[in-house]
Amino acid sequence: MPQDDTFSTLSERVRLHARQRPEAPAVCDPIERLGWAALDSQADAVAAWLQDHGLVPHQAVAVCAASSVAVVAVFVGILRAGGVVVPLSPSVTPAVMGAMLRDAQARWVFVDDSTRAGVAAGLAESAPGPAAAPALIDRTTFETGAPRRPPRPWVAQPDDPFNIIYSSGTTGTPKGIVQPHGMRWMHIRRGLAYGYGHDSRTLLSTPLYSNTTLVAFMPTLGQGGCVHLMPKFDTEAWLQAAERERITHTMLVPVQIQRLLDHPRVGDFDLSSLTHTFCTSAPLSAALKRQWMDLSGSGLVEFYGMTEGGGTCILEAHRHPDKLHTVGQPSAGHDIRLIDEDGRELPVGATGEVVGRSPAMMTGYHGQAEKTREAEWFDDQGRRYIRTGDVGRFDEDGFLILMDRRKDMVISGGFNLYPSDLEALLRQHPAVADVAVVGVASRRWGETPVAWVVPRAGLGGAPEGGASEAGTPGAADQALSEDTLLEWFNARCGKMQRLAGLAFIDELPRNAIGKILKRELRERWQRPVA
Repeated sequence: MPQDDTFSTLSERVRLHARQRPEAPAVCDPIERLGWAALDSQADAVAAWLQDHGLVPHQAVAVCAASSVAVVAVFVGILRAGGVVVPLSPSVTPAVMGAMLRDAQARWVFVDDSTRAGVAAGLAESAPGPAAAPALIDRTTFETGAPRRPPRPWVAQPDDPFNIIYSSGTTGTPKGIVQPHGMRWMHIRRGLAYGYGHDSRTLLSTPLYSNTTLVAFMPTLGQGGCVHLMPKFDTEAWLQAAERERITHTMLVPVQIQRLLDHPRVGDFDLSSLTHTFCTSAPLSAALKRQWMDLSGSGLVEFYGMTEGGGTCILEAHRHPDKLHTVGQPSAGHDIRLIDEDGRELPVGATGEVVGRSPAMMTGYHGQAEKTREAEWFDDQGRRYIRTGDVGRFDEDGFLILMDRRKDMVISGGFNLYPSDLEALLRQHPAVADVAVVGVASRRWGETPVAWVVPRAGLGGAPEGGASEAGTPGAADQALSEDTLLEWFNARCGKMQRLAGLAFIDELPRNAIGKILKRELRERWQRPVA
């Protein structure tokens, strides 16, 4: 195996593992398992087909399919041919799908039976452009039409594009984030610090189009472990797989951890093989961190960062039990700073926007130079940082405490209100299972906070028939009404933090990796506020 301080690509690592351990397991899903030699051979077939049909280096190939063995082979094959992987979410609207395909200028889209119709609808929405519409391909394309010869060699350099990942779109139209091979190599290298190796068995239940998933996928495959894929998260199936496959590593988002902890028989499953649980993508409360470590017995590592790259903070929660309210310290070689609204660097102890710089940074937003400039900040020496849009401060030990998303911050009567503070107070009520606070327009204050609350079963809730519409009276006939909870909250917070309204909802809207879609909640609120 190459020295881990020497750059190598994911495709090269797969080839090497195939030569050294051809029959060892590389990737599996609920239906199929592949050893390293078989994965390498399938990736060759994909790469050779793409090259024979005109793929040129740096050309985009989209992938929109449920997580599977086939997707991994296609992923590696695209890279081996010199292409750029564009993983797409199948859950977006046809208009957004069309916009992403237009922006990526992909020549092909790999689909499966579950995504074919959605991609076709997106192509129908896509306005004609200078290039021909991408062709749909699937697994049978490479099984029946693949050439017999090996692909022509293509060796990527660190600055060559590896993938274009589209942002979650929680705050607007998704942007294509171009990540280079060098950034992915850093993820593979980092895996050695967390025990990834030939004996690793990583369970992934978030989709492969998400950077959250790839953060654990890359070091597992790159260091020779086995990736176990779940096409869709299910608590019972996850617990069964973790026990049956003797899983050592997993990536979970906070909502998944909560659902696993809530499973009525979670304590009946043997999770003793689990050495590392990783979490990212959304805030994980100190209470959940503690509960998961107590239940699983595994080390818990929280990554804070962006798909765009820049600085990453890491909290090894099992090593720092007194810092569970933080997202950790900057990773080695990562420079994290705080700036004010005018872009001026702030001193230690101040609260400001988080910006970061590291060896793992996006090249930019695909085809959007202006958006790229908006995401950058340069220090007085001209060094480039990525703006996170998050607001935070460092404690006296250099651990970062996040306050909120800058875009989610509510400015009411000139005061900055952090929704996370209000959500934390609401969660103290025993009837509150989940909550999201958003700002809505107010004639009096300019903006004012309101809350959407998921009540615990039997302790409160919406009127019969589902979530209450924010425009109808509260559920007075329930054990706890909206008005009662609102009064409870407003009696316990500062005057400027008081909520202007509160509504019950069955479930908060989230994307595939658990981020709450606050934009949807703001748009849904219809009740008048002062």
